[in-house]
Amino acid sequence: MKPIDKNFYMPAEWHSHQCCWLAWPSREDTWRGNGFEKARAAFAQVAQAINEFEPVMMLANKEDMAQAKNACGNQIEVIEARLDDSWMRDIGPTFLINHEQQLAGVDWIHNGWGGLYAEHLQDDKIAQFVTDYTKAIHFRAPLVLEGGSIHVDGEGTLLTSRECLLNKNRNPQLTQADIEQYLKDYTGVKKIIWLNRGLFEDETDGHIDEIATFVAPGKVLALITHDKKDVNYVALQENLTILQQATDAKGRALEIITVEQPEAVFVGNERLTLSYINFYLANQGIVMPKFGQPRYDDAARDMLSQLFPRHKIIQLAAMDIFAGGGGIHCITQQQPSLL
Repeated sequence: MKPIDKNFYMPAEWHSHQCCWLAWPSREDTWRGNGFEKARAAFAQVAQAINEFEPVMMLANKEDMAQAKNACGNQIEVIEARLDDSWMRDIGPTFLINHEQQLAGVDWIHNGWGGLYAEHLQDDKIAQFVTDYTKAIHFRAPLVLEGGSIHVDGEGTLLTSRECLLNKNRNPQLTQADIEQYLKDYTGVKKIIWLNRGLFEDETDGHIDEIATFVAPGKVLALITHDKKDVNYVALQENLTILQQATDAKGRALEIITVEQPEAVFVGNERLTLSYINFYLANQGIVMPKFGQPRYDDAARDMLSQLFPRHKIIQLAAMDIFAGGGGIHCITQQQPSLL
């Protein structure tokens, strides 16, 4: 039985949320140098910001429960679970709904981001844990995939990247056509738009939630740079051209809005994958990053204010999260409401 057989589909992120799920940081070597406790403080700040708009559920290892509760405060529910890491977008279920008012969760195979981390077996069980906790219908998909590698418009169109989903470290036995069929069967989409590459040195191999996202049906926000010497310039221009030439599942040409990436920031010799695309869209609110670069931070905030005029925007210092290889969208996973 596949989700499509019960008319399940993945709603867009602007669909009403029942709650938001996060996971307390637990892998110390993810956070370069002395960044582990800074990351935990940043996660708590994100949880508290999202809690202004919708309930937040925080998973934590047994030994971290007290610290997580203390840091997050009484309004955040902290739930004991066995975790290897903390990127809830990638390890949590992809929630689905149908018109029979049912909730389901897709449990993708998690292999530690293509083998980047050997310890990932507990994370591979988190999607089922959350699905069971919510009493949703559980679907185990025969596909290695992280939630940050896909975005949908809720009307049949899915955005992803070739660099990630066609990477030989994920599903080497499958063709692009095979992967497209699984995406259709397990998310209910009818059309996949393939961008080429993600950001330079992205440990996730080009997750879509760093480079482009739907902000409304037929409307995509895409990351660009005007600096032709920047290492990301060519890849982002390629993706922009693809989007400009694409149509969605309903045959509409896409309206493309662009937002410029901030200037490069390095930890040691490694460039961080800083992106304003990586924000969380909550009920009547947006929690988005800032990187201490006012020109770029303010422009991105203004852009999202124009795109979501009815939403309150909270912009948080996010360098301590991005230092671990991801952003605000990466650490969150929305659970849709059954309307």
